[in-house]
Amino acid sequence: MQEAQFYKKISDQTVICELCCHNCQIKNQAVGICSARKNVNGRLYSLVYGRPVAMNVDPIEKKPLFHFLPGSQVFSLGTLGCNFKCLNCQNWDISQVRAANQTPRVIVKTEEIIKQALRAGCKSIAYTYNEPTIFTEYALEIMKLAKKNNLKNVWVSNGYMSQDCLKAIAPYLDAANIDLKSMEEKFYNKTCGAKLKPILKNLMDIKRAGVHLEITTLIIPELSDDPVMLKELAEFIVKELGATTPWHVSAFSPDISWKLKESPTTPDDTIFQAYEIGKQAGLKYVYVGNVYGSSKENTYCPNCGQLAIKRLGYNITRHDDNGRCQKCGQTLDLIA
Repeated sequence: MQEAQFYKKISDQTVICELCCHNCQIKNQAVGICSARKNVNGRLYSLVYGRPVAMNVDPIEKKPLFHFLPGSQVFSLGTLGCNFKCLNCQNWDISQVRAANQTPRVIVKTEEIIKQALRAGCKSIAYTYNEPTIFTEYALEIMKLAKKNNLKNVWVSNGYMSQDCLKAIAPYLDAANIDLKSMEEKFYNKTCGAKLKPILKNLMDIKRAGVHLEITTLIIPELSDDPVMLKELAEFIVKELGATTPWHVSAFSPDISWKLKESPTTPDDTIFQAYEIGKQAGLKYVYVGNVYGSSKENTYCPNCGQLAIKRLGYNITRHDDNGRCQKCGQTLDLIA
């Protein structure tokens, strides 16, 4: 085990973890909500440091990031555990496993991650699959080495990291896709076991730090499909994060969820309604997800409407001119 950062002792045998906004108070031999950090005799240890359970080469669009290095490959990794308990989680088989029981014994050194990413021709490394906040110590070491090797760093996150964690990673973070699941505190409390306000603050701080930011909202029938709430969410993005911030509205599939298997699949009409809500709120780039073959996955020039990037699944055809519209020259707000 690796001793953790981001914690303080409050007695000889009890610590407070300061890595995320739960601020778990952890007694001796106990773990925090994420199950990935354990107090051993008054010292906090990471149970997942150097122990990824998933490593793959993915299209960057899978994160999803549509305006960051479009068409490129990203080396993705994740560990066990999560600081959320989302009933809809699709990666529950790793996120909701107690790390103390099933974490791999083999350590994968940071240098090996970099070697594999470069060997695969990737332009970036994504900390994903589970919540990267809970393996920040490991991620941060990889991020620093990635920078030295001209690799970009991407977080796919629920946005619940502490301010100390965000300050530590921000200098090395190039892009993030953050789930903004709802604008209702009740939804976060009941469905995720978390609070909304810290996420809203972190989103604004990430944007102010100059990190490329995209937002994803999973539209779950009867839980996060209220048009009034979605309008409030879209207006928050426009006002606080900027109208050029891409918003991904994705359909929910109950068959791959953790505890919502009896819920209905999101109708296509509901996703398209969310798309229109985003456009009417003033967002320049709104994308539908988990609706195969829709033209609303494409990027169009916000000025003249010209097709700039065509997407069919993960097949990408670019019609832009190095990040600008070929027809009118308008910037497409891409990091190309």
